[in-house]
Amino acid sequence: MTSAEPSTGTATSVPVPDDASTAERKLPMAALLALAVAVFITSLTETLPAGLLPDMSASLHTSESATGQTVTIYALGTVLTAIPLSAATAGWHRKRLLLTAMAGFAVANTVTALSVNYPLTLVARFVAGVAAGLAWALLAGYARRMVAPHQEGRALAIAMAGIPVALSLGVPAGTFLGQVVSWQAAFLVMTALTVVLLVWIAAVAPDYPGQQAGGKTPMRSTLRVPGVAAVLTVTLVFVLAHTLLYAYIASFLDHIGMGAQVDAALLVFGVACLISIWVVGMYIHRHLRTLTIVSTLLVGVAVAVMGAFSGSDALVYVAAALWGLGWGGVPTLLQTAGGQAGGEAAEAAQAMLVTLWNVAMAGGGIAGGLLLDAVGAEAFPWTVLILLVPVLAIVLASRTHGFPAPRSSANS
Repeated sequence: MTSAEPSTGTATSVPVPDDASTAERKLPMAALLALAVAVFITSLTETLPAGLLPDMSASLHTSESATGQTVTIYALGTVLTAIPLSAATAGWHRKRLLLTAMAGFAVANTVTALSVNYPLTLVARFVAGVAAGLAWALLAGYARRMVAPHQEGRALAIAMAGIPVALSLGVPAGTFLGQVVSWQAAFLVMTALTVVLLVWIAAVAPDYPGQQAGGKTPMRSTLRVPGVAAVLTVTLVFVLAHTLLYAYIASFLDHIGMGAQVDAALLVFGVACLISIWVVGMYIHRHLRTLTIVSTLLVGVAVAVMGAFSGSDALVYVAAALWGLGWGGVPTLLQTAGGQAGGEAAEAAQAMLVTLWNVAMAGGGIAGGLLLDAVGAEAFPWTVLILLVPVLAIVLASRTHGFPAPRSSANS
């Protein structure tokens, strides 16, 4: 899955480019953009029901809170299956595995669109979560294997660009389509996009062998690899903090009198995320540690401004921009850190990272709801700020492994 995996020793007719030849080539943009679309589909499929709850509830004859569990069941599908399925399919060729995962999305979204039965809809959403676990465990490594080592950061940044695009543009667009046409149309558009993507991947994506049968690394051994536990802990807490606010940003903005400006605030956040992704892609190869520290601090400053100056619309928009600048590159940073820390166990590390990412997303939604009921929306920025303290502490402490200082510096 990753550049750390052995690229020889497995019989295959697919050429795996060596560093020397790859270093002279431009980035394989067509293939990397295909991965970005795959990331977009996985991210948007997970969150799409959030903007369609009233109409979905009416069609399924359930309450909005029950329909909201279609998001939870998706995350649960990923959490329960990402690690075992990644281990079971470790020997598969990467292109075949990606095509299988994305085909799962096409089936799941089609069934979701056509179903008028709540249990069947939950099954379809669970299947989509399973497909997401497979896709996410392989996408980062797939992108890195397409390029030379010095290009890995940029390649991963391009592939991960689908996340902020889905959250800032995809969700509002899907919600608009659901309101103008129907919620079913939004899911069928996702199916159509996935079918196009399957053809795209088949045409342009290179193929790489999986691991040899004796090359799989047990999960327990992976956790003992220096730096892996630090990266996984940062992933869990950072994503929990982000999701806590993002999932309830509409409630927070409504609380401070900006309820009609949710789309505009998310647009500012999304544009800032794209800028962040570009910056991270340019500098991650030599400055992963610095970028991770800066990202954490930017999100911290953003939520502090959001909490302290919530009476100023202008400063809330500034906070949204800082939040996006801090968060946009985080998926790329954490995926890269996990792969580098894992080394030859990178595939197992990525599977655990994907699992913890979804645990954090589900936990953020649950904890946010409890916090909203118990304290109120004003508590969200300060809770996020508190959670970022251990994130920053762990990153700073992980100077040798996990988030290492640049190797070019003395005594790194």
